[in-house]
Amino acid sequence: MTERLRVIGASWCPDCTRAKAFLGQHRVPFDWVDLETSPDAQAEVERLNDGKRIIPTILFPDGTFLSEPSNDELADKLNLAREASLTHYDVVIAGGGPTALTTAIYTARENLSTLIVEKSAIGGQAGVTERFDNYPGFPEGIGGAELASRFAQQATRYGVEMLQAVSVVDFTRVEVDGEYQGLTVTLSTGASVHANALVVATGSTYRRTGAEGEDDLIGAGIHFCATCDGPFYKGAENLVVLGGGNSGLEEGLFLTQFATHVTVIERSGQLLGSKLLQEKVLNHPQMSVVLNQSVQAFVANEQRQLSSIATVDTVTGEPSTFTASGAFVFIGLDPNTQWLSDRVDLDGRKFVTTDQMFQTSVEGVFAAGDVRAGSTKQLASAVGEGAAVAIQIRYFLDRHFG
Repeated sequence: MTERLRVIGASWCPDCTRAKAFLGQHRVPFDWVDLETSPDAQAEVERLNDGKRIIPTILFPDGTFLSEPSNDELADKLNLAREASLTHYDVVIAGGGPTALTTAIYTARENLSTLIVEKSAIGGQAGVTERFDNYPGFPEGIGGAELASRFAQQATRYGVEMLQAVSVVDFTRVEVDGEYQGLTVTLSTGASVHANALVVATGSTYRRTGAEGEDDLIGAGIHFCATCDGPFYKGAENLVVLGGGNSGLEEGLFLTQFATHVTVIERSGQLLGSKLLQEKVLNHPQMSVVLNQSVQAFVANEQRQLSSIATVDTVTGEPSTFTASGAFVFIGLDPNTQWLSDRVDLDGRKFVTTDQMFQTSVEGVFAAGDVRAGSTKQLASAVGEGAAVAIQIRYFLDRHFG
């Protein structure tokens, strides 16, 4: 492209930071337009997205645009090459979050050639988490984006190769005379590489409610990341958080810096977050909690923006309506295992099952972190599993490849 493209976003938006970093890494010139300093920018975003406030919105010289594109979509639009530098690696890791990065740091330190394949941004969900206050070594807490960046820098220091905008889509076991000889790993680009071992560390994503109106209002009042979209609601009278677990309570507390009031709606009869978070929420003057409420529908106004949430009491069956200018959904996690289908054994919730050595039902394929059945879904344990699986891989490779 000879002309420059435009990226409309905000400084506080992690997806905007990711898109800018992606463009910068590939030396694609662009003009940055900040919503907070350009009065017309938000109106342009809403016009292009049928009234929805979705950022980043990226406008291309050919007159087209992409809204909140993944790195895959950006790479395809820009015709960027996404190829591994080698055809053979000791270890290929599917995923680029804290578990994957920790595994890569440990394997690379053992002089094992290591490739990370991440379909979106390196850092995973940690990179879009507002803050970690329970990660060891940071008594004052640390921002998720900063911590994820530190992980990636350390992996780079040890020579880990990282592909973004690419995902692992399949693998095939390679045998010679019945002896295990590694795996052929197929990438979303159509290319393939050989790996002596594969680690599945694709993590999980936030679950949707499935209620009426949800799909139509995502980005127009329904969100899954308070850090990304909370600043849109400065001065809002009431925001709703769906889910009373740790994520819901943490993000609800974060949203109080923007909204006058935040209501936490929980389907069960009690909050499920830690006692400390429960105390903070229950004693916060800007927050209230409603239990035993199941979401039935998200209702839009004439401007096709969220205006209210219809619920029903799970005990009495009585319907209720909650006025909301924005709803943030934190009702659990689904593992990113769609690409595995029948390739390895999964449990009833589609998490990957492993033995105590983190090996799956397929020899040479390991799993660790949030995608693994039985994991605790906590950052510290995700990092710990990354180190543990790296050690098991080293033993495995010693046995099979000397």
